[in-house]
Amino acid sequence: MDILHLVDRLEALITGSRLIPLTATRLVDEDRALELIDQMRISIPEEVKQAKRVQQERDRIVAQAHEEAERLVELAQQDAVELVERDTITTTAERRAQTIVERAKREADSIKTEADNYVYQSLSELEANLMRTLTVVRNGLSKVEQDRQQAAAEGVSTETGNPDDTTPAE
Repeated sequence: MDILHLVDRLEALITGSRLIPLTATRLVDEDRALELIDQMRISIPEEVKQAKRVQQERDRIVAQAHEEAERLVELAQQDAVELVERDTITTTAERRAQTIVERAKREADSIKTEADNYVYQSLSELEANLMRTLTVVRNGLSKVEQDRQQAAAEGVSTETGNPDDTTPAE
């Protein structure tokens, strides 16, 4: 039987008992009161057992919730560590990639400068060679022109009987 119901019945027994005039004392039916008290004694251990079971179940649920919470916190910490590691790895990789790109740009600029210098030097040497060749060609043309003019001048003097002509007259 429910302990609260028994307490209510005991209270009703007491409040329903007769008052002794001019006092706050009541006359209570002893048998009924003792019967209710016996029922309470029987009911209380059952209520206590039930309360203990409820308490144990609550403790088990709370312990299970704590374990789950600890597990979730541990998983969250592991995830956080992994994210930090990944972020660190990513940041390191990005920095390294940036360094590699910068180095490649510097090397490309250096190679371009060296190539420009090589091309300039080669073209300068080619220009010098062409100038020498052009000078040789001009000198050759000049010489041929002089020889022609000299031959033409000598041919005119041969026809006019120039004494410088060493060929016998016919």
